[in-house]
Amino acid sequence: MKRWPIFRHGHYSGKEFYGYEISPQAFELCKKKSKTNLTFVLLDLLNENPEYFDIAMAIHVFEHVEDHFGFLRKLKEKAEYKIFHIPLDLSVQSDLRSTPIINSRKLLGHIHYFTKETALETLKDTGYEIIDYFYTASSFEVSYRGWKGNLLRILRQLVFEVNKDLAVRILGGYSLLFLAK
Repeated sequence: MKRWPIFRHGHYSGKEFYGYEISPQAFELCKKKSKTNLTFVLLDLLNENPEYFDIAMAIHVFEHVEDHFGFLRKLKEKAEYKIFHIPLDLSVQSDLRSTPIINSRKLLGHIHYFTKETALETLKDTGYEIIDYFYTASSFEVSYRGWKGNLLRILRQLVFEVNKDLAVRILGGYSLLFLAK
C-alpha cells in the first residue's frame, strides 16, 4: 500500500471523525460502527453543514449520484484533501458480456460507469488536482461461486502482475483509490 504523507502514523490521533449519510437505511448500518472519536450523522453534508474538514472521503459514492459533476464541485469546497474510491465498471469483459453493467445498475445502484481515464478526467473537469492514485482489487473481495469465477480471478491476478492497466482495461474487477486536492 502506498503511503500518503497526510496519513503519517499518529498524525490524526486525538482527532474527531464524522461520517455523513443521507440515506436513513444506510445510516442505520453506519451508526452501529460509531466509536469514541467516530460519529455518524444523518445529514446532507453538502447542503446542510457549513463546516470545513481536513479530509473528506467519498467511497463508492458519485457513481450513484445523478448530478455527479455538481456533487464533486460542492464536495471540493468541504475539505482540503479528498479521498475517492471509484469502481471501474467499464472493461472489455463487461462490455462483451453486458451483464456486469446491468448487475451493477440493478444490484448496486450505479448510474455512471468509469474507466481509469474517465474517472481521472471527471475529477480534473470538476477542479480537482490529483495527488496520487492506485488500483484496488475489488474483484478479490467477492466470493466467487464456481470454477469460472475462480478462473477469472486467477487470470486477473496473473495479467495484473504483468500489466496493471491492461488487466483492468480488459478483465475489469478493480477500483481506483484517489487522493486529490
